[in-house]
Amino acid sequence: MSHILTEQFDGVAVVTLNRPEKRNALSPEMVVRLATFWREIAADPTVRVVVVTGAGDQAFSSGGDLGSLIPLMMKTRPPQDEWEIRFAADRKQLHAALLRNATFFKPVIAAINGHAHAGGAEFVLATDLRVMSSEATLAVTEVRRGLIASGGSLVRMARQVAWAHAMELMLLGEPVTAQQALTMGLVNRVVPPGQVMATALDLARRVSLGAPVALEKTKEAMVCSSGLSFAEAFAVETRCTKENAMTEDAREGPRAFMEKRKPVFTGRMSK
Repeated sequence: MSHILTEQFDGVAVVTLNRPEKRNALSPEMVVRLATFWREIAADPTVRVVVVTGAGDQAFSSGGDLGSLIPLMMKTRPPQDEWEIRFAADRKQLHAALLRNATFFKPVIAAINGHAHAGGAEFVLATDLRVMSSEATLAVTEVRRGLIASGGSLVRMARQVAWAHAMELMLLGEPVTAQQALTMGLVNRVVPPGQVMATALDLARRVSLGAPVALEKTKEAMVCSSGLSFAEAFAVETRCTKENAMTEDAREGPRAFMEKRKPVFTGRMSK
């Protein structure tokens, strides 16, 4: 079985981390396949929003596989199969797999079906909307393993929650409950385990009602302006606004509203 599963329908792409017997730990195969998936989805005009989840009900992801991925990252052993060779040829694929970038602007929803620890928690921080099982926990555990959380959370955490919460999560390396994560503002919804995917897909459906370019430019403006001065941030917002205004959808939306009908968005540029 492939280490990730993918499907697409009605403008939504779903990617499932598929190693339930290993608590969906990130393997070299999973990383290579994820890096390819994000690259292909970014170029697919039919996809407006992505849902990422883990197989089974025990773990969203336990992070990097300590028996395969981490030794390859640390260069403490040579690659031993096709997927390890492909990963070792470009270790930066891990960053691409975990969306450690400011270049993927389609909305991403995390359906946190089980525990999200280490790299799994960092993956959650790369998403935009988060639905968490009431039975799940979240923990950035790297310091307990003598490592640093280099999948993006050292940058993202303090931008997403209050400083004291961020430092507690990063320095203690201890799990927080779903309710604690909700209180901190790390997740949007906490629901019973059996409702996680349905809730995430409902959010995805509602997000997909937006115009595709408008969705991407909204996320791009928010991500790329983060941490900038007001003048620099407004410049980013202005650029994204102008680029969106060049689409047919920017005309279709107001026209449909005035005509009291549902808009038909295409994502095409105006001629």
